[in-house]
Amino acid sequence: MAKDVMNITDHQGMFCNGKAAAFTRGIDTYSGIAAQLAAGVPDPEIAAHLRHLCALNRKIAHAEPETFEEACQFLLWYQMACRSYNGSGSLGRLDALLYPYYARETAAGTLDDERAVFLIACLLLRDTAYMHLGGYNRDGSDATNPVSYLVLEAVHRLKLPSNVGVCVGKGLDRNLLRKSVEYQFADKNGNPRFVGMETLVRGLVRNEGVSIEDARMRTNSGCHWLAIPGREYSMMDCVKINFSVVLDIALREAVEKYGEPSIDQILDLYTEHLRIAIQTLAKGFDFHYDNQIRNVPELPLDLMCHGTIEKGLDASGGGVEHYLWCIDGSALAVAADSLAAIRQRVLREHRFTYAQLLHYLDTNWEGPEGERARLFLQNVDRYGKGGSDADDLAVRLSQIFTREVKAQRTPVHGFQMVPGLFSWANTLTMGATLGATPNGRRAGEPISHGANPNPGFRKDGAATAMSAAIASVQPGYGNTAPMQIELEPSVTTEEEGIELVMALIEDHFAQGGTLINLNVIDAERVRAAHEDPSLYPDLVVRVTGFSAYFASLSPKFRQLVVDRILDKQVS
Repeated sequence: MAKDVMNITDHQGMFCNGKAAAFTRGIDTYSGIAAQLAAGVPDPEIAAHLRHLCALNRKIAHAEPETFEEACQFLLWYQMACRSYNGSGSLGRLDALLYPYYARETAAGTLDDERAVFLIACLLLRDTAYMHLGGYNRDGSDATNPVSYLVLEAVHRLKLPSNVGVCVGKGLDRNLLRKSVEYQFADKNGNPRFVGMETLVRGLVRNEGVSIEDARMRTNSGCHWLAIPGREYSMMDCVKINFSVVLDIALREAVEKYGEPSIDQILDLYTEHLRIAIQTLAKGFDFHYDNQIRNVPELPLDLMCHGTIEKGLDASGGGVEHYLWCIDGSALAVAADSLAAIRQRVLREHRFTYAQLLHYLDTNWEGPEGERARLFLQNVDRYGKGGSDADDLAVRLSQIFTREVKAQRTPVHGFQMVPGLFSWANTLTMGATLGATPNGRRAGEPISHGANPNPGFRKDGAATAMSAAIASVQPGYGNTAPMQIELEPSVTTEEEGIELVMALIEDHFAQGGTLINLNVIDAERVRAAHEDPSLYPDLVVRVTGFSAYFASLSPKFRQLVVDRILDKQVS
């Protein structure tokens, strides 16, 4: 399952490999259709454009692109082939891919910025493919170039759902960050997102066999997916462990075993069960590696990777250099807040016995007495407040998870696994199968979002507190634990306001953060759109790692976004 992996080789070599793709016949077919349409169109301008498209596409079907327009068209064919084949195909380092063509043509006077923005916009109309702007070159220098700004401008003009990741880090162009924040406030559609490259590079090289040069090239390629272009077959965004399910099992076993267990005793059993879950997933990764080629061989990916053709091996089965299987922990805040509630209300204050607590959980806080107990357990200092038991426990849960993931390898092939913290849209499905939890959450309600604190984690909802909390729980091996943050448009778009938001982003990454998904959004507009989505068909929000039209979301998903945004925005 190579969804959203960057399916290309080094920037200069991708098109040479691409011309060998099996899609030549399809391109020729549609080129012929363009020619047929041109013959029947009375408008001479439209007919000329169709003939131009016919000639351009016939050329790139048999030879590598030479112009900026041809490169954009090739990327579009590549995207369509990948999406049609098995759902893969991000645009990766789009600015680096297009820059050689841009530099050559602008120097020759055959391309200007306005035309380049138009061509990029036409490419991005295709879908919401993930893109990566700026970042580092292999030698550590800044990869930002003029096309980085042109891609941002195209996204700004389109105002459609998109998934642009702008890289932030020491030595990188700070003006690209500034322009990105300005567009966030101007467009209010959750674009772009921000990638903390320093932390991710440092983390990735902690995995055996990954050089710092390859780590610098790792590309934002999915909701929280990153991959080394042409050299890595990874599985991210897909495999998750619900911490709160593991905690529920451990809590019940601890009560049965110890009667009045301490937090340490609960966590010891929690660790044992977490280890079993990780071992089970490790077996699954080996199964995937052995059988994916029998399921769906990665044909488009194979044509764009180093080593696959030379070795005669599929990318999913030994053809590339790096295999990093990623496991995400989910429901961190639910688990941390639940342990904090137990410590405070059961062990310190003796407000409830364990027997009473389990009764409330099993009956889903039934009746007036159950509701009072629920509110009482809910009303403890939560993860994100700063300096609370829940904050300490969240760090401890992340450390246990990280240690256990890195202590194991897949049993047959010995592949490394990489820990992250991310729930994606699984906040709904994971919550639906989880019973009531000691933090006051009712059975069936969504789990907490990624590494974020639960909504209402502190009365002021301070952005700096949220940032510090999420930075403190990063696993630190090159996989992300994103921060999802919502800002009101009233945070001024004047120079001081832009600088404050830039400082928030930079400070989060300086503390060790890895990825920021940001919404600048009017709460009243969201409220009105939730009541009648048809009145706001153009409202775009960043749902999690992806952005989407608000009206296109299911009612449950809309409610999830509304609950997170309304009255929960940080200041």
